[in-house]
Amino acid sequence: MGAPPESGRTFQAPGATIYYEVRGGGAGRPLFVANGGPGFDHVYLHVSDVWDRLAATRPVVFWDQRGNGRSPELAPGQSCTMADQIADLEALRAHLGYETIDLLGHSYGGMLAMAYAARHPQHIAHLVLCDSGAPKFAETQFLFDEIYPETSERQRAWAFGEYLGDEAAIAASLQEYMTMLCLSPEKRDAFVAASSGFDYTHAVNQALHADFARYDLGPELPKFRFPTLVVTGRYDFNVAPAVAYRIHQAIPGSRFVVFERSGHLPFFEEPEEFRRRLEEFLAAR
Repeated sequence: MGAPPESGRTFQAPGATIYYEVRGGGAGRPLFVANGGPGFDHVYLHVSDVWDRLAATRPVVFWDQRGNGRSPELAPGQSCTMADQIADLEALRAHLGYETIDLLGHSYGGMLAMAYAARHPQHIAHLVLCDSGAPKFAETQFLFDEIYPETSERQRAWAFGEYLGDEAAIAASLQEYMTMLCLSPEKRDAFVAASSGFDYTHAVNQALHADFARYDLGPELPKFRFPTLVVTGRYDFNVAPAVAYRIHQAIPGSRFVVFERSGHLPFFEEPEEFRRRLEEFLAAR
């Protein structure tokens, strides 16, 4: 999608080597962007230029969560839990020397952002939850079966192979998944075309699913005292908008924004409006 080439580096967190990249600069508070998955690298975020436009006035920080993308693959026996990912993010913040950050989490990254904010609220200036999974993952509402029954059926045909770790089955199921994330057919086709450049690690996905199924972040949300923006695409079939609305209701004083012409990727489908809304929110005290 014309994104600038990667120009990041790695650092040694307490339990893993982590790849990160800082784009842009300026006087604005740094915006950390936690990508979804789990198991994807951050590259899918670059289907949109919104982050580089935001980087004109502030540093924008991306990282590949442990075991993904340009971060080294997990070693045998290496831990990969929600607690590890919280610790990795905290280590990255400290490594870069930022006392407070603005934190945006997309999809699974929203769950990680909520978890980090619950453990390190003193480092959060603004929190943005974009089409986030539910605080208790089992309460996340997926609408694929209702909206794309034929695609879901094709996915189920690959499910046993996926369970066994069959790389061909995993790739085929992911390709079907990519077709269900956008409202616009043009955006869908562009996203699917770009997806060959995304990195996915099934082992990380499975390890984290097994771990975060144990947690319920719901009781943490009423404790949040920093400005929070909760956004969703009106036609997000990956995480139903009702999930975002319940998150908004649970966080005191939070703002709720719906992107009316978007699915799961409003920063891609409505980039200008997304940038405007985000900049407006981050400028607020």
